[in-house]
Amino acid sequence: MLSIIQAAGWPIWPLVACSILALALIFERFAALKTSKVAPPNLLNEAISVSAKGLPNTETTQQLAQSSALGDVLASGLRTLQAHPDSSEDELRASMEGAGRAAAHKLEKYLSALATIASAAPLLGLLGTVIGMIEIFGSQSGGGAVGGGNPAQLAHGISIALYNTAFGLIVAIPTLIFWRYFRARVDAYLLGMELASEQFVRHLARLKLAK
Repeated sequence: MLSIIQAAGWPIWPLVACSILALALIFERFAALKTSKVAPPNLLNEAISVSAKGLPNTETTQQLAQSSALGDVLASGLRTLQAHPDSSEDELRASMEGAGRAAAHKLEKYLSALATIASAAPLLGLLGTVIGMIEIFGSQSGGGAVGGGNPAQLAHGISIALYNTAFGLIVAIPTLIFWRYFRARVDAYLLGMELASEQFVRHLARLKLAK
């Protein structure tokens, strides 16, 4: 690998940096988008059962908020009702929608960076290709006809062009795949959180009426 990087010349170093950054972001997103951290399967049912006979205390609400992204959204509805017992269903929904937007922002963190790397890597590879072609033509400028220049410089220019093109695609393709995967995962989480929030709003509205 080191010999390939050396043969590709300096244009490959931005691609190496992009590959390291993309790998770090992919590992970070895998850790951050675990189901247990975003939307545990039974959390909604647990929140409904805890608040079935009345509003839970502040400590329980705080534990719910810290449990996951969905827990924070559900807890926002409980906190609103605790602070303003006469809150309408629309006010509860607005509060949870605000918390949902904040959660969505956290879930989408670094996805734009991955998309940028996936878009920029082929362009950086193309830049290396152009620089390699410049070196190829530069090696022929003193010889008149093609083949009359410096063969070593010609080979070096070709290696720069090909290695950078290939490395740009090698970085871009997996990054694009993971970006699409994370984007779909986040969209699925957001849909599930929206449906759970709507169900919890109706539960809180019934709870308020039962008082």
